[in-house]
Amino acid sequence: MKSQNIFTGIPQNLDQELFEFLAGNDKVVIEKIISKGQKSPESGWYDQEKNEWVIVLRGKAILSFEDETPIHLNEGDFINIPAHKKHKVSWTDPDNETIWLAVHY
Repeated sequence: MKSQNIFTGIPQNLDQELFEFLAGNDKVVIEKIISKGQKSPESGWYDQEKNEWVIVLRGKAILSFEDETPIHLNEGDFINIPAHKKHKVSWTDPDNETIWLAVHY
């Protein structure tokens, strides 16, 4: 067994959002997501089969939900998104990395 650090391995160039599988099985998936100015496409929504619990470990972001007020997330803020709750990432900080920890269950 070996420990790891969630803040290591961040590439200098983040032209695209980075998704890194950390652990999981057929019921639960835990991943690290790193954003730097990326957001969801203007058209369309995420409509996931599983629930998603997500926390912003570093940075800032805005999540939008269909027919609801956008939610601003800062470091330490988390949210539980039920399966099939249509949502998208409207904004992430373009000047600093936003590091998310997501649990899909």
